[in-house]
Amino acid sequence: MESWNTPLPALLPVQPDRLKVHDTATQSTRHPGNLAEASLYVCGITPYDATHLGHANTYVTFDLLNRYWRSCGLPVTYVQNVTDVDDPLLERAAATGVDWRELAAGQTELFRSDMEALNVLAPDHYVGATETVDWVVESVEALVANGTAYPVPGTDGEPDGDVYFSIDAAEGATDWTLGSIGRLSAAEMGEVFPERGGDPDRPGKRNPLDPLLWRVARPGEPTWDGGTLGAGRPGWHIECSAIARRLLPAPFTVQGGGSDLRFPHHEFSAAHATAGDGKPLARAFVHAGMVGLDGEKMSKSLGNLVLVSNLLRQGAEAAAIRTALLSNHYRSDWEWTPALLERSARRLARWRQALATEEAGDGVAVLGAVHRALSADLDAPAALEELDRWAERAAARPAVEAVPEPGPDAPAVRTVVGGLLGIAL
Repeated sequence: MESWNTPLPALLPVQPDRLKVHDTATQSTRHPGNLAEASLYVCGITPYDATHLGHANTYVTFDLLNRYWRSCGLPVTYVQNVTDVDDPLLERAAATGVDWRELAAGQTELFRSDMEALNVLAPDHYVGATETVDWVVESVEALVANGTAYPVPGTDGEPDGDVYFSIDAAEGATDWTLGSIGRLSAAEMGEVFPERGGDPDRPGKRNPLDPLLWRVARPGEPTWDGGTLGAGRPGWHIECSAIARRLLPAPFTVQGGGSDLRFPHHEFSAAHATAGDGKPLARAFVHAGMVGLDGEKMSKSLGNLVLVSNLLRQGAEAAAIRTALLSNHYRSDWEWTPALLERSARRLARWRQALATEEAGDGVAVLGAVHRALSADLDAPAALEELDRWAERAAARPAVEAVPEPGPDAPAVRTVVGGLLGIAL
């Protein structure tokens, strides 16, 4: 699947890798390990509706991580999937009378244009679920063979052969335990599982929380050759597990996504990978907070969406939207308001005005200050405050005839801000 076009950031003087991020699995803020290279998987969209600010918040967050690693001179391999076949997509297509493939293609293209506008670096591998069915089949067949997956007989009109992951078998065979990734209690997992695509009441399952790996063919649904599994289509969690195992090291550095993916998605993606080869999925699991509107989490199911594309059509500058997103710490839950966008536009204007009195050495100073702020759990609000302080100092200077010429060891402030924060000044 084609990605989008975002220029790589300009080379900056290499900074030390002192990053500490909050790992949901260990509930600690720590360095993800001494790295010669970094690897990142961020769960992508299910393309049945346009990119809202909750999506944008997540992808800008992990773009910040990508940029941080690059500023440390680390090679980065970034993978993002597109769940271009799943129940919500098929249901929306049926409700609107649009072919599910057309709906997925159109919304994926809109997502690409939104990411390009927000200056999010494109992933190295942008992979659709429909492109990787063979990988999923291979993974599920291996889980069936080692006893951590099982077919469910058909009842109540459902066909024979849906394949589920056995939580109990996996806990007995691996170091993974239920709740070790998402860090939810049993009661919390039982509550959110059906809300997030689970089917705890399916007859024949060994454990109500066992997740679906392979859904056998139903009339009117898209299907693929499943080998020994029979014709059907992938479950959700195994998709990301199979893609990550094919394209990234085991374990890779950071699994990223919104906090609503902690369970069941990341919980079970990690379980599937570990049950397959005995290795952890990732070194750290990092989660962005939820963006709200009028007291509710912004979500497609609720319909309370502020769309990036609509804001851009209404005249909002993409750099101001990105600045607004970065003005909230990535792990916090926060509310979107028009006032936040207005404040961010004014802030952006002050930084741009300060460029007129930039002095030699400003870029290096800003680079050091912003990088230190980001090293502390990607503290973007603190990084923006460093820019505010620089702009205040610069504004107090007399006008200069010419901004100093930047060099490889003395980048301009504009280059630093664009490279490390992704904000175009």
